[in-house]
Amino acid sequence: MKVLVTLCAQILCAPLMAQTYAIRAGTTIDPGSSTVAHHQIIWIDGGLIKQIGSQITLPPGIQVVDLSQEWVMPGLMDAHTHLSLAETSTDTQPLESTYLRESTAYRALRGMRNATILLSAGFTTIRDVGNSGDYAMQDVRRAIEKGLFIGPTVIDSGKIIAPFGGQSHDIPAEVGRVWSFDYVDADGVAEIRKAVRTNIYYGAGVIKLALDNSAYHYSLEEMRAAVEEAHHAGIPVAVHVYGDEPADNAIEAGVDSIEHGFDLTDAQLRKMKEKGIFLAGTDYPRAHLDKLGTAGGLIPEPSVLAPKIIDRLARAHKIGVRIVFSTDTVDDMPGRTRAEMMLDYLSVWRAAGISPAEILKSMTSEPAQLLRVNAARGHLAVGQHADLIALPADPLTDIENLRRVDFVMKDGRVVRSPSLPALNP
Repeated sequence: MKVLVTLCAQILCAPLMAQTYAIRAGTTIDPGSSTVAHHQIIWIDGGLIKQIGSQITLPPGIQVVDLSQEWVMPGLMDAHTHLSLAETSTDTQPLESTYLRESTAYRALRGMRNATILLSAGFTTIRDVGNSGDYAMQDVRRAIEKGLFIGPTVIDSGKIIAPFGGQSHDIPAEVGRVWSFDYVDADGVAEIRKAVRTNIYYGAGVIKLALDNSAYHYSLEEMRAAVEEAHHAGIPVAVHVYGDEPADNAIEAGVDSIEHGFDLTDAQLRKMKEKGIFLAGTDYPRAHLDKLGTAGGLIPEPSVLAPKIIDRLARAHKIGVRIVFSTDTVDDMPGRTRAEMMLDYLSVWRAAGISPAEILKSMTSEPAQLLRVNAARGHLAVGQHADLIALPADPLTDIENLRRVDFVMKDGRVVRSPSLPALNP
């Protein structure tokens, strides 16, 4: 019964709680402005940050949250997730086998479970980039937005747009286009425009295309059509691509982000910087790659890919490319939550020589810019939505302290506090 009450408090009852608070923060951090302040009061009203300062006149009877021994900062963001997918693909069990075992409804339930876990760990905004069947993550997003569940802000892509075959290989013709559960075949400018419009119709907040899965890939003309169609609707474009000519076409077309980019050259990275294109590098730690293997031939061997990822991340940082924290599928590991595994990626950023301050920026204000939510989220500032986290140790001293988040506020509602344990169903 105690567990059920805790789950109710964190998932169902939280929308009914008071939304006016005064947070007494020991130290505040706003990574986007590189601002650190001590002994601050944060006045939350109507889900928004109304005032921040050391001396604030508060209304009588306001509920005070004592975080005077904690570091308080904006909620974390992950710019490349697949919350409804449990990666099972190997060289003998391809991703397509998922379609035989799992319905879209089941994937939606997994997506909601993972979204709830991520929020409890401090991830208040995520971008989900596909592999969710018939738009499962759109339903997860709608359920959260309507208050049926407490979860992070979700920006989802709908089905992944790709040349014929999606990201599958060698499916027998008589089996049919089984990949269409997760992908939209779109070849030529007209089909690409229709695919973009279809995803936007079903609620996509980002358009994702896969470029270099096969011997063929999208031309510059096709890429420009996708970008033009999406941008005309105010929707950003993310592109799964490793490098070479497909990456050249994506960069030249003016996409908003390159996903993965494991083989990007310095020249391509410099072009990305020039055009303001973000890198969502999905910077896998070696232990995750060892379990994932080649993901059915989608990625190189771990011994090859692991050092390549660190090198590419370090080069991108040195060149000045805008980089956002991104973790991809996150292959399930027994006894560990998605959130715990996502934070494993911090070790790769450290190995690439990136400072804690810059990592925090890549997890807050930078993805907020890419996801086009920066006017409302990603900063600790007046007028922003009260998406806040707190932890009992300084993340600017040791970025691994992000594993110790013990307070989460989402849109002015307390989701987790030291009296409410992390949700780990």
